[in-house]
Amino acid sequence: MHKSMALFLGLLIFSFIVTSTFIVPFISLLYKYRLTRRRQLTKDFQDKPTPIFDKFHKHKVGTPVGGGFLVVCVVSLLFACLFPLGKYLGVFVTHVYPIADEINIIFFTFLSFALLGLYDDIMKFFNFSKTGFFGLRMRHKLIIQWILGFIISLLLYQNLKIDIFYIPFIGVFNLSWVYIPVTAFIIVSFANAVNITDGLDGLASGVLMICLFAFWLLSASILDTPLSFFIALWLGSLTAFLYFNIYPARIWLGDVGSLSFGATLAVVGLLLGKVMALVVIGGIFTVEILSSLIQLLSKKFRKKKAFPVAPLHLWLQLKGWEEPKIIMRAWLAAIMLAIFGVWLAVI
Repeated sequence: MHKSMALFLGLLIFSFIVTSTFIVPFISLLYKYRLTRRRQLTKDFQDKPTPIFDKFHKHKVGTPVGGGFLVVCVVSLLFACLFPLGKYLGVFVTHVYPIADEINIIFFTFLSFALLGLYDDIMKFFNFSKTGFFGLRMRHKLIIQWILGFIISLLLYQNLKIDIFYIPFIGVFNLSWVYIPVTAFIIVSFANAVNITDGLDGLASGVLMICLFAFWLLSASILDTPLSFFIALWLGSLTAFLYFNIYPARIWLGDVGSLSFGATLAVVGLLLGKVMALVVIGGIFTVEILSSLIQLLSKKFRKKKAFPVAPLHLWLQLKGWEEPKIIMRAWLAAIMLAIFGVWLAVI
């Protein structure tokens, strides 16, 4: 156990150093090829312009987008190179599920949603969404997300034999095949929740880092070496990215990062068997997606807005809160939610 913890901490530090080494040249590369934020392509869930967002964020036009691509590459390559060496470093590899299946599910989620997000970013960078060049509307991208979500859920159900939810204070529920659509919904929801939350400098990445520390603790407690290994590398790389993403941001995650990280965060929670803990630990993401969903449904069925603007962080800006104030308080809330979520997971 002592050697494993030393290894995981070392992996976090190494991943941080590697990402820190490459991120400044990566930002310069994004500037060189003008892979930057564009005001006119800011859209909501219905592919309609969002003028209130642009009002508060027009000064961010020109900021490089796509930092998630670097994090995905660093984490994937380091895991592929270093995980096979774990046993030679004296670490006894323990796992809850068949090790190959667990790793395949983690990285299928991590990479498939990253590719979908990368496609979306490319559409924005090169204005292909205007020309119709392989363009997809929001509904089409949601369909692809649902297809990926069902594939991942089916792998969890068939390959890892997971079909239960544990609800604290109530008990264990065996869902059988119903597990598949329910978990697909959770995966798609979190993918979009992180994507929506990535609207302020350091908001999504900072909250995500706090969530990952909570899940890292839980994965270590059940001795799931592959998952702990992956989270350690992810945390190190994300921390290096966050240094350049805090206010005022020099780089943004982009859809390549936000969609991938949200879906993978959900899968981490599902692998740990802590669905309620996932909802609580990721409480900031939960509130963000709920506020947007309520707004969307209200406009569709009631023909009027439920809130002046959504999601929550944009409404707080409209009320006059400064951006750093919103971010710092969201981080504090995320810390308390993480503590509460871990407590729920272990009782």
